[in-house]
Amino acid sequence: MTKVEMFFNEIKGKRIAFIGIGVSHNELIRLFLKKGYDIVICDKNNLEEKNFELYNEFKQAGAEFSLGENYLDEIFNSDIVFRTPGMYYNDPRLIKARKQGIIITSEMEVFFDLCPCKIYAITGSDGKSTTTTLVSEFFKADGKTVHLGGNIGKPILYKIEKIEETDIAVIELSSFQLISMRKSPYAAAITNISENHLNVHGAMAEYIYAKSNIIVHQNAFSRTVLNMDNDETMKLCDLVRGKLSLFSRKAVPEQGSFLDSEGYLCYNDFGKVTKIVHMNDIRIPGIHNVENFLTAIALTWGDVSIDSIVKTAKEFGGVEHRIEFVREVDGVKYYNDSIATSPNRVMAGLNSFNQKIIVIGGGSDKGIPFDSLAKPVNEKVKVLILMGKTAKKLETAVTGCDEYKTSGLKIIRVNDMEEAVKTARDNAKAGDIVSLSPACPSYDMYPIFEARGKHFKDIVNSL
Repeated sequence: MTKVEMFFNEIKGKRIAFIGIGVSHNELIRLFLKKGYDIVICDKNNLEEKNFELYNEFKQAGAEFSLGENYLDEIFNSDIVFRTPGMYYNDPRLIKARKQGIIITSEMEVFFDLCPCKIYAITGSDGKSTTTTLVSEFFKADGKTVHLGGNIGKPILYKIEKIEETDIAVIELSSFQLISMRKSPYAAAITNISENHLNVHGAMAEYIYAKSNIIVHQNAFSRTVLNMDNDETMKLCDLVRGKLSLFSRKAVPEQGSFLDSEGYLCYNDFGKVTKIVHMNDIRIPGIHNVENFLTAIALTWGDVSIDSIVKTAKEFGGVEHRIEFVREVDGVKYYNDSIATSPNRVMAGLNSFNQKIIVIGGGSDKGIPFDSLAKPVNEKVKVLILMGKTAKKLETAVTGCDEYKTSGLKIIRVNDMEEAVKTARDNAKAGDIVSLSPACPSYDMYPIFEARGKHFKDIVNSL
């Protein structure tokens, strides 16, 4: 009997609660219901009203429901609880349940326990989705069977019975997933660490602790990739047990990837330097994507061919919602960068264009300051259109710096995405660029950043 078969056999007869329906749970719920398990779905929303189709599907398949304000009460009548990443691991109710002997786990924790193949995993404050996709593309170009999943928006545990030892799993991990994990991947990369999600973690210490879980449980046969240009990431070097590779676009690591003075992405193996591809041959724009390629190269060096790296660089068109070209209307180009939920991501987007652009920003507040964004916005934005709960906070930061007085920046407040796109179009002329670059999460208006990006694209495509 395989490890996977043993797991499914052991949880037979257990009452299993899922906190929240959504990306990470729906396929797993379907699988468990198909196997005849006792399932209860706990969700704060009234699913009969908000998602009747899914509610009806699961109800007819045999699921029970605990909905509304007291939706978590039912976890105390369960044996196993799968929490969604959006459910904070240190929530007092989950702590109470753990103390009562109830198993609190997650899709990603169980996947790491059961996965039979090598796992390449990426985390970081910025750039992890694109880097994760690049690693996946490298292996696919090499002819490998690749399973892509995690925080990138793709569930993966439900496929565990079909994954072979010779396959490759490529996983994006968020701090919300990592905070409870006690198993690390064979190969792990941290793209960078900066202030993020402090509205949940409360302080940088917990956020960094969560991120570090991607490497602290690795063994001596593992590989780790860290950002040589990021101080917070480099502080984790002493935690590395296996092979450490660094990446940098400012210096040359003894072992790792770097950008040379001629613009070539290279790998240095203790003095043996290999030129791989020129930055101008990378199809997706921006210096931040050079860094993403450097991370992916360091993580996979020796495991994929150089030809596959070059092929991906020249052909890969980018990840949805990440400086994604939508269309051109009346000579104005529209880009969807809904993933830009932090100042660093917005700055990376601004640096991808060689002109001043029109930006749609604002959203929910995750407790991080916007001061670092003020100068770049005044230098690189001609019209700033703000909406959502952080509109005032963003405007205060941007207008509070010295550059604002001479920048000529125009700031306009709007109520929703429809008004934002209309305002952008009214203020744009042929040759301009409009980018949805929020600097904030979407939760004040949308359930997830993908929904915000899709709505933006729908509106632009209907112009």
